[in-house]
Amino acid sequence: MKIAVTGAHRVGKTTLAEKLSGVLEHYVYYQEPYYDLEERGYVFAETPTIDDFLTQLERSQKLLATKDKDVVFDRCPLDLLAYIGALNGGDQVRNLYDRVQHSLAVIDLLVWVPIETPDLIGCPNNEFPALRQDVNAILEEWLDDIDVPKITVKGSLPEREKQVLSKMKLL
Repeated sequence: MKIAVTGAHRVGKTTLAEKLSGVLEHYVYYQEPYYDLEERGYVFAETPTIDDFLTQLERSQKLLATKDKDVVFDRCPLDLLAYIGALNGGDQVRNLYDRVQHSLAVIDLLVWVPIETPDLIGCPNNEFPALRQDVNAILEEWLDDIDVPKITVKGSLPEREKQVLSKMKLL
């Protein structure tokens, strides 16, 4: 099963993805494209740019094409497209939306980690809290249009893990 954990930054995606890949012992963990690209030598701008997110989107789509059958992805193309949209990349979003939606067809379960109220993690001012809120709102709007089994998780890490594992048993 291919599982993608999606959401804005600082919501607990990576923590959940790493936990799931540890519990699901034979699953391969794919770190988010930002870190993957950084390890390959890509230098990101200090302030997020549309070009940086376009590069991450391209990498994310390549990662989805893996032949590995049991995978946990930290992020997916939908997240990255939401960042592009939040940075006023409307033309790029319109041009890429169908392609992104098509690339998600390989996902067996999309796990959305929204910003909770109250905010369990928080986002310091130096980590772009307004961008985080905008991306969260865009994802919330788009998720209904994505034709992939999905679950919204909330609560503590053990609660989120339990919600995902329960959903997996139903699929």
